[in-house]
Amino acid sequence: MSPTSLVASIEKRLDALIELSRRNQHVHLVPDLALARPTITISREFGCEGLPVAQKVQALLQEKTGTTWGILDRATLDKLASNRELSNEIFKNLGEKNAFLDEMMSTILTEWTSDKDYYQLLCNQIIPFAKSGNVIIIGVGAGILTQNMPNCHKFRIVAPMEHKIKSFARRHNMTEEDAEKLIVKQQKQRTAFIKDFLNKDVTDVTLYDVIFNSATNSSDQIADMICYHILSAKKK
Repeated sequence: MSPTSLVASIEKRLDALIELSRRNQHVHLVPDLALARPTITISREFGCEGLPVAQKVQALLQEKTGTTWGILDRATLDKLASNRELSNEIFKNLGEKNAFLDEMMSTILTEWTSDKDYYQLLCNQIIPFAKSGNVIIIGVGAGILTQNMPNCHKFRIVAPMEHKIKSFARRHNMTEEDAEKLIVKQQKQRTAFIKDFLNKDVTDVTLYDVIFNSATNSSDQIADMICYHILSAKKK
């Protein structure tokens, strides 16, 4: 994706979050309604694509439910963290920070240093969105952060190393050898960070409702199955 396309993509996601926030302005007055609105978290191994799946899920759910859905990922969170005015615009309708967030943070977080300080800021942004619902959160440990939130549905995308190498090399125009080195390095760092910071093993299958193999399931198929899971859950 070109820098121009990337910026446009982030801006589009921010626009959706602003619209979602405006529609949520009365939700926090009805706690049960906020709890009932589903949130989706998508975890993935490094080398597996999450955004294309999230965008397809967003389109499908908006079509099937007639409601606005937002996408939250690291790039969007970084943008919010760097723009106080934009952050205030979006978060003002998500309700005040409550005891649940304070209790959760004191339980899973110990001492803050360097990147952990910044991740705390991300956590403070992730939880209000997750509690409000109708949002798809990609990565950033959201599936682990929301383990005790009954409205959150947690998915993970994995693939054999060979598939990830070929796919990543093709998408980023690099050699398979370089792709493999980067995938191994980045996945090791992600796993270590989650273990060190959230005291969880990101590969633990019991943390997720459903795990998808992107080598045998296309983005469209994964999106369809996620939507089926969400819509089926709402009928129960």
